[in-house]
Amino acid sequence: MSEVAGRLAPMVGAHTLMRSSGGRGLLMSGVPGTRPSRVTIIGGGVAGANSAVIAAGLGADVTVFDTNVQRLRQLDDHFQGRVKTAASNPLDLDHAVVDSDLVIGSVLIPGSKAPKLVTNDMVARMRSGSVLVDIAVDQGGCFADTHPTTHDDPTFGVHETVFYCVANMPGAVPNTSTSALTNATLPYIRQIARHGWRDAMRADAALAAGLNTVHGRVANAGVAAAHDLAAVPAADALA
Repeated sequence: MSEVAGRLAPMVGAHTLMRSSGGRGLLMSGVPGTRPSRVTIIGGGVAGANSAVIAAGLGADVTVFDTNVQRLRQLDDHFQGRVKTAASNPLDLDHAVVDSDLVIGSVLIPGSKAPKLVTNDMVARMRSGSVLVDIAVDQGGCFADTHPTTHDDPTFGVHETVFYCVANMPGAVPNTSTSALTNATLPYIRQIARHGWRDAMRADAALAAGLNTVHGRVANAGVAAAHDLAAVPAADALA
C-alpha cells in the first residue's frame, strides 16, 4: 500500500497544482523555456522512493530528504542523477520546503505516529498555491496542519497553500490496490492456513513481525508506544 500511495502522491499533487484545483497553475514538467515544478519528498522509504519514480517521470525537479545516508546512497545509485538526495536536517529541510511547489510527506514509522516535520511557520512562507500531500496522514501526518480528508473532499487551505490529506489514498484505485495487497499477503495466508498462526509465526520472522496483539497483550512495540501501553516481546507472546 505504501507503493500505491507513493505513486499516487505526485499524480494528485500534479492535479492539485492546476489553477482549476486551487494550485499555482503549474505543469509538473514545464515546457521548453519554463522551469519544471520543484518537488520535495520527505522520507526515502518505500512510499518516498515510489513518489520519486513518478515525480521524476513527470519531469519535475525532485529532491528526496532522509536521515539515513545509506538509504540516500541507494536512491542516488538507483536514479542515476535524475533525483537529488539530501540528508535531512531542520535548516536544509526548511529551505527546501519553502522553495517547493509540491511537498510530499512520506515519513512512515510502522506502528507509531509520524513526526511533525513541516511546521505551520514553514507553510506560511511558501508561495501561494503551493501543494502539500501527506501520505503519512493515516499515522497522524508529518505536517503540523494535517487533518484527515476524504476522496470526495480531498483538500483544504492553510495560509495560501493547498493540503491534500486523504486517509487511505490507495482506496482511490481499488482494483490495483486489491491485486497488490493480495499478491503480498497470500503467501502468509497460506502459511497460516497450513500450519496455524502460532507455528507459522514461529517459523517465519517476517510474519511474526506483523503480530500486534495476542490474548489482550500488545506485541508490537510501536503500537504499544503510540497508545501508552506495555509491550510484550513477540517471542514471549508466541511461547
